[in-house]
Amino acid sequence: MIQTQQQLTQFLNTIETQTHLAIDTEFKRIDTFYPILCLVQIATENAVDCIDILAIEDLEPLFKKLYQTDSVWIVHSARQDIEALYYLSKRLPTQLFDTQIAAHFLNHPAQISYQNLTEILQGVILDKAYTRLDWTTRPLPEAALEYALDDVRYLIKNYAQLNEQLTTEDKLDWLMQDGLDLSDIRLYLPNLDQAWRKIKGLSRLPKSTHQKAAQLAAWRESQAIDRNKPRKWIMSDEQLLDHSLKKTKLSDTDQALFEGFLSQQTQLTQTRIQVEAHQAPSKSEKQQKNELQKLIKKIAVQYNLDETIIANGKTLMKFIRGDQSVSFLTGWRYHILKEELENAKQS
Repeated sequence: MIQTQQQLTQFLNTIETQTHLAIDTEFKRIDTFYPILCLVQIATENAVDCIDILAIEDLEPLFKKLYQTDSVWIVHSARQDIEALYYLSKRLPTQLFDTQIAAHFLNHPAQISYQNLTEILQGVILDKAYTRLDWTTRPLPEAALEYALDDVRYLIKNYAQLNEQLTTEDKLDWLMQDGLDLSDIRLYLPNLDQAWRKIKGLSRLPKSTHQKAAQLAAWRESQAIDRNKPRKWIMSDEQLLDHSLKKTKLSDTDQALFEGFLSQQTQLTQTRIQVEAHQAPSKSEKQQKNELQKLIKKIAVQYNLDETIIANGKTLMKFIRGDQSVSFLTGWRYHILKEELENAKQS
């Protein structure tokens, strides 16, 4: 394990010419709002090691390598790894190969785990013993370090096989397009105006209480950020709902903080919550959905795809009801559907 600045420099010199980096992270996120990044594991074709983020003072040389424009991140289910690194680096990868998404393009299950994919591709059964380890522990057990390194040792092998098959099936560009979605900074920046979307049970509230709920959710998010604590430690969803319904009151201290927050966030007085209540499809909508599903299934078979990677039932219903922002109206999905969609309009 790399624990000194000198060791980090030596490792970065070893991989200096390598552009394809298999990356995994280990972090802790139990009692904080932001993840505490503990380890970063990196593998290339000829090197593998893990970096003790808690021990190294200057991480800028690492970030410089990770975020070079020619660096391609190879990650399995990348979002949390991108997020954990973003909070320290304030940067996002420019090229991403997510092996979980890649596997879905090749008809593996949508949320296939790294362990299951590795067993299928490499015939190796990986140990899951350290899944719940507190990665801030020092010294880390040797077996835990091996567990962490396996996450990138086999990742680079998985990538090689998936990349070859995607190239053969002309799907590599599609994967890279979808990878760009995970480099959207809006995924990683707190948004107070949209904090209400994190409230479970919001649909139970009458519309007259929605604005108060949105304001409380924004304040809770702000407090969680400022204090670096989980939002549920500031206020649980049930407490928030009760406050919105005026069943309970904030303490005098919290009420003062809440009012001070609202005086600075005046835009929250205009917040409008749009809770998506379930609306049963009409007979006509069901018919349109069935026709679209048949069309998509036909295209999916043609391209050896799981049809849900093109569009699921919820997306189709949004489209039928007029939503033009659905994913299959842009990018590679629209490219393979365009002709069939045009024919469907004319029929």
